[in-house]
Amino acid sequence: MDELLLRELTPAVIGVLVHRGVDFATAEDAVQEALIEATRTWPGRPPADPKAWLVAVSWRKFLDVYRSEVARRDREQRVVVEPPPGETETADDTLRLFLLCAHPSLTPTSAVALTLRAIGGLTTRQIASAYLVPEATMAQRISRAKKTVSGVRFEEPGDLATVRRVLYLVFNEGYTGDVDLAAEAIRLTRQLAGMSDEEETAGLLALMLLHHARRSARTRADGTLVPLAEQDRSRWDTSLIAEGVGILQAALARDRLGEFQAQAAIAALHADAVRVEETDWVQIVGWYDELLRLTGSPVVALNRAVAVGEADGPAAGLAALAAVDPGVPRYCAAGAHLHEKAGDLENAARMYAEAARSAPNLAERQHLARQAARVSQLLRG
Repeated sequence: MDELLLRELTPAVIGVLVHRGVDFATAEDAVQEALIEATRTWPGRPPADPKAWLVAVSWRKFLDVYRSEVARRDREQRVVVEPPPGETETADDTLRLFLLCAHPSLTPTSAVALTLRAIGGLTTRQIASAYLVPEATMAQRISRAKKTVSGVRFEEPGDLATVRRVLYLVFNEGYTGDVDLAAEAIRLTRQLAGMSDEEETAGLLALMLLHHARRSARTRADGTLVPLAEQDRSRWDTSLIAEGVGILQAALARDRLGEFQAQAAIAALHADAVRVEETDWVQIVGWYDELLRLTGSPVVALNRAVAVGEADGPAAGLAALAAVDPGVPRYCAAGAHLHEKAGDLENAARMYAEAARSAPNLAERQHLARQAARVSQLLRG
């Protein structure tokens, strides 16, 4: 049973039904029913043409539901006409589906759920497991999302910038439940990059690959976090790094810089350093300057302050940090690091402890608490 093939065919099959006149929400439901039947029958009787099989079964599922709804008889006369025999339609509306599922009218969480189901081909159970919520809750979320976009014309969905944000949200979830969301986000972004020929999408793909290349070195056997400076770089995936750098260089050559390209350039400079001491912090600060110009983000300003501390010394880093809003997430963690580099262990210990209390997840909280304990021990001599 080739589960990946099913997931890759899902958006194309939905697109075929939509071309035949089926509304998006109904088409998505019909394809999900066909996928369930495929998982039951394909292991014993694999079809010669998987896409044609899914289209045929999805169409039959749609007809079964449609004919039972008397209130829609007028529409049935227009669209429920058995298609002529011949090859399955080849039109690929996957890009339109990407745009529709990440429509600006949806909340980010709803857009993520709908994208994973309609484009990723994941079941509601798999998505619920990945986001650690009950299946009924995720089903309601997906249902509301489909209702929200039901009135959106298929020809006029959202924009690529929203799609990229949704895919990056998926990637940052990493690995939870029984679905590797980071790998799924990379797969979908590859698909999007192949269809859109757009440098920022290529920048996003490069960024994902460069981050994913360090995945195996990010945690210890006991699950604790390993900071970038302490990671065993021999465990980084050099093939992913090479691919990410190649994609990034091609995107940058088009001279239309965007925020994902700038982030990928920073990640590439980290990946290029064989040892942490060889990191080109001056160039990294330069890219943070570009990123700050593009986004105006206080989070970027915070990360830039840390980079300045590495390039020009902790005093310069603390001066840059003074211009950042203290309410920015991870402000205390950055401040603690810079104060420790400056030799101010008292403030470092205090800020590490404060950072631990406000950490967004358990692994980060434990890491920062250990840092606070370590610096406090140094203070006691």
